[in-house]
Amino acid sequence: MARAMVSRLKGRVLIPMPPLLLSIIERKALSLMMRIVRPWSWLFALLVGLSLAACAPMPGSGPSPYDPATESGRIPSQPFTRQNAQNMLTQSYVAVSSRYIEPVDMADFVLAGLRGLSRIDPDLTFRRLGGSFTVARTGRPVAGFPMPSSGHGSDWARLSIDVIQAARAVSPTLTEADSEAVYDALFDAALASLDPFSRYAGAEEARLNRGSRNGFGGIGIVFEITDAGAILVREVIADGPADDAGLRVGDRIVAVDGEPFPAQPTNRDVRERLRGPVGAPVRLTIRRDALVQVTLDRGLIVLPTVEWSREDGIGILRVSSFNQATAEAVAVAVTAARTRGDLRGLILDMRGNPGGLLDQAVATADLFLNDGTIVSTRGRHPEARQFYSAADGDIADGLPIVVLMDGDSASAAEIVAAALQDDARAVVIGTTSYGKGTVQTVVQLPNRGELTLTWSRFYSPSGYVLHGLGVPPVACTSGRGGRTEPAEVERVLNDLRQQAAPIARRLASWRHTAFEDKDRRQRLRALCPAEHHEPNGLDEIVARHLLRDPTLYGRAIGLIGADAARL
Repeated sequence: MARAMVSRLKGRVLIPMPPLLLSIIERKALSLMMRIVRPWSWLFALLVGLSLAACAPMPGSGPSPYDPATESGRIPSQPFTRQNAQNMLTQSYVAVSSRYIEPVDMADFVLAGLRGLSRIDPDLTFRRLGGSFTVARTGRPVAGFPMPSSGHGSDWARLSIDVIQAARAVSPTLTEADSEAVYDALFDAALASLDPFSRYAGAEEARLNRGSRNGFGGIGIVFEITDAGAILVREVIADGPADDAGLRVGDRIVAVDGEPFPAQPTNRDVRERLRGPVGAPVRLTIRRDALVQVTLDRGLIVLPTVEWSREDGIGILRVSSFNQATAEAVAVAVTAARTRGDLRGLILDMRGNPGGLLDQAVATADLFLNDGTIVSTRGRHPEARQFYSAADGDIADGLPIVVLMDGDSASAAEIVAAALQDDARAVVIGTTSYGKGTVQTVVQLPNRGELTLTWSRFYSPSGYVLHGLGVPPVACTSGRGGRTEPAEVERVLNDLRQQAAPIARRLASWRHTAFEDKDRRQRLRALCPAEHHEPNGLDEIVARHLLRDPTLYGRAIGLIGADAARL
C-alpha cells in the first residue's frame, strides 16, 4: 500500500509548479481573498509559505540539514567574500555539471550567470573572447581571465569570483550589493539558460519553501491585517495549537510574548513572530471584550491539500497539491466516505493542482492500484533512473473512479492521472493537462539557500513522455467547461457512445508518439486543448452521469489501451 511505498523510495525529489501555474495560483488566491475580506484588507495564511513548489534533499546526500521543527526566524544576508563564494559556487557548479538532465557546457552556463550581474549594474558587460572571459564597464575593458583547462566546479568557481571581484573594483553598485543580491542575479540568469524549472532560492525564500512542503512550527491560524493595522483571526485550524488553546475567529492579536506589533504590521512581521521551533511556547495577548493572555506551544503545521464530500452516493475528493501529508489525507478521505454507506464511485478532482512531491504522487496512485507500474523516471545521473511499482491493496476495493483534469493540472497530478488511466483504473474527464513532466532535485547550499535542478523526465506506465504532452482525457470538455445545460452534457456522453474509434485512436497516438516528434505532440494536444476549468461545471456533471451508468463507464474504460483498428 501507499504508506509502505513511501518508505521504499530512495529519496524525495520534487516536481515544482510551472511558473505560469504559480501566477495562476496567486491570481486565484487574490481573487479568493478579495471575496472573503473587505476590499481594504488582506488575508494571509500562516499555513502556507510564498510558494507551493515541493522539494526535497538531493538523493544520496542524506536528510536536509534544516529541520522544520527548529528552523525559524528571518535569515540575514552576508557580505560577499571570496571564501564563502568559493564554497557556494563550487557546490553549485558541481551539482549542475553532474546532475542536470542533459550535459551542460559550463563555459556557457557560467558566462550566462555573470551576465546576470548587469541586473545590479547595467553598465557591466561580460564576454567570452577566445579562451578567456572579459569584463568591461561603460564599454571600457576592465580585465580578462583565462578559462580553466579542466571542467572541475572549483576551477569555474575561482574564475567566476575573479571576474566578479574585478567588476566590483570598478562598480560601486556591485560593491555595495550583499552576497544574496549577487547570488540571486548570478543564479537566476545561469539557471534560466537551462530550463524554466531549474531555479535558485535564497536563504529566506528557501526557508519558506521548506515550510510549505515539509511543515513549519506555527500556531495554526489564518489571519487578516486590516488597513487600520489590526491583526484579526479569520480562521482557526482544527486540532492545531490555536484550536487547542481556545482561540476564536474574530480575536485580535495585540502582542506576542509581551511585545506589541507596530502600527502598520506586515504579513512578514506577523508570520515571523508567530512561527518558531516546534514545541516552543508563545504567549499571545488577545483582545476580545477585554485583554486575554493565551500561552500555547507551537506545533508542526502542514498545509491541508485534500477536501472531500459525499453527494448522492459519490465520494468527491479535491486534491489541491501534493505535500508530505497528501497521500495519508486521501486515504483518510476515501475511508471516511466509504464508512458513511455504499458508494457508486469516486471523483478525484485534480483540476488546478500544480504538483508537489514525487513520493506523494506515487503513494496516492498506489492507494488505488493492486500492481503494475506507477511511473518511471529517466535522467543522465544513475540515481535519476527510478522505477515505481504499486503494491497489493486497493483502498477503494475496485470502485469506479473518475479523475478531473484541466490545463492547470501538472507534474505530480499528471503522474497520478496517468497511472490510474493507463492501468484502466480510472477515466479522465476534462482537458489535456499542462504537460510538465520533468523531475527536479534540490541541492541545499552553504548559505541555507536551495538550488533546484531538473534531472529526469517521467514516463507513464504505457511509456509516453509526459513532458510537453500531458495526460489525455477520455471525455474531452475543452471549450465548454462552463456549459452545464443538459444538451451539452448529453453531447459529451454521446461522444463516448458513438465516437469510440476516434477516441481510441487519439489515446493510442498519445502512447506511441516519440518525445522527439514535437510537431505531432503539439497536434495531439490541440485535439483537446489545455484550458482552465472552474469548479461546478460540465466536468463534474459528466463525471456523475458516468458513475451512475456502469455500462457507459465500462465502455469508457474499454477505450483505454484499445486497439482502435478493431473498433
